[in-house]
This record gives sequence, C-alpha cells and structure tokens, in this order.
Amino acid sequence: MRIGGLQKISAIDYPGRVGCVVFTVGCNYHCPYCHNPDLVRPKGPDFMSEADFFAFLSERTHFLDGVSITGGEPCLQPDLADFCAKIKEMGFLVKLDTNGSLPGVTAGLIKKHLVDYIAMDVKTAPERYEPLAGPGLSPDTLVQSIDLIKNSGLPCEFRTTCVRPFVDEAAVHRIADLVAGAPLYVLQHCGKERMLDPEFFDQDPVIGAEEMERFKNIAQNRVERCIIR
Repeated sequence: MRIGGLQKISAIDYPGRVGCVVFTVGCNYHCPYCHNPDLVRPKGPDFMSEADFFAFLSERTHFLDGVSITGGEPCLQPDLADFCAKIKEMGFLVKLDTNGSLPGVTAGLIKKHLVDYIAMDVKTAPERYEPLAGPGLSPDTLVQSIDLIKNSGLPCEFRTTCVRPFVDEAAVHRIADLVAGAPLYVLQHCGKERMLDPEFFDQDPVIGAEEMERFKNIAQNRVERCIIR
C-alpha cells in the first residue's frame, strides 16, 4: 500500500465514529479543484510505510473506532483488499472513499466483508466526466458503482463538490435521480486551498450559498437526507 498521508484522529470523516484517515497515493482523475495535489502527482517518497502505519494503529486500539481510506483513489492500490483485511483483523471498522471508477474492486471488498461504510464522490452527471477522467471512463461504469453501493446493504453516502462548469442544476437533477433512495447525499462547497490547478479559479467557478440551496431543494426529496457541507 502506498501511503501518502495520515490524519491521526478525526471525528468527522467516519460518521458517528472516531477514527484516523489514511491517504493513498495516485488517482486516475485530474479534477482541477482537487485539494490533494500531492497525492495525484506525487513528487517524493511515500509518507510512511505500511509497517509503520500498522504499528501506529496497534497503539490506538482503545482510542479509535475505525479507519477511513481515501486518496487519491484507494481502489487503484493492488493490495487494497489485504490492507483492509489487516485493519479488520485488528478490530477496526473500515470506511472507503472512492470515485467509483473501479466497481469491480469495490464489489470484491463488499463480497469479502472488508468494508463497513462507503462514500462515493459523484463529480457531475456521468455523461460529463470526460474533462475530469479522460475518454476512457464509461458513464455506465459510474452508474454501476452507484447501484452497487446503494444496494450493498452497507451504510453509505454520495458526495458532489459543487463547482462550475461541472455542476449545475441539470447535473444535480441527473445525480439525484441516480442516487435516489440513498441514506445521505452531500453537496460540498469547493475550497480554494492547495488546488491541483490553481489557475482553474481564474474562471470564477465558485458556487454561492443561494445556488447551493437550490441544488439541495432539487435533491432532498429523492434521498433520505441531503446536506450542504
């Protein structure tokens, strides 16, 4: 497992739990507003070894409930299943953050009971992903991931970072249709700190509070709960 960072304690990343957050290296998307550019385009050695991570975790068995695995994109890691299994063997819950581009990996984790909570970022309507993910990602793949996660029986959430030109009312309508029935849909404000492409903000892509409320009004009747974060 290539580890690019570790947040030793968090009370917000795993809903209802206190946990740590481990960041994996590498991503197959190039969202210009990504706030983890060092993980998307790593320039130096990994932050820590897997052995050091598990040594850290062994000292927190009485303090932490779970581990949130995020990135980058964790599903790109070839040993993700083994990594999750080791965490579970130590008695921790596992939360996976994913962009939904590799539903086969997610399905394998679900089937083997190696994940307890899943959060999927839905960037925009699946048909509008090409500027973010390139031409190789099929919209059907994203729809498959959404359906897989919704029907997994696991606690889950879907999240959209609201930023122009990728998110507008039409995109929110489409996403809300896809995630309909989900327990939680989160509309996220886009911050300006540590962007993958700082020049992206020269285009004034920030979406204001009033428009975010309109997005919430579109989605909130299609899911159990919709919040703005």
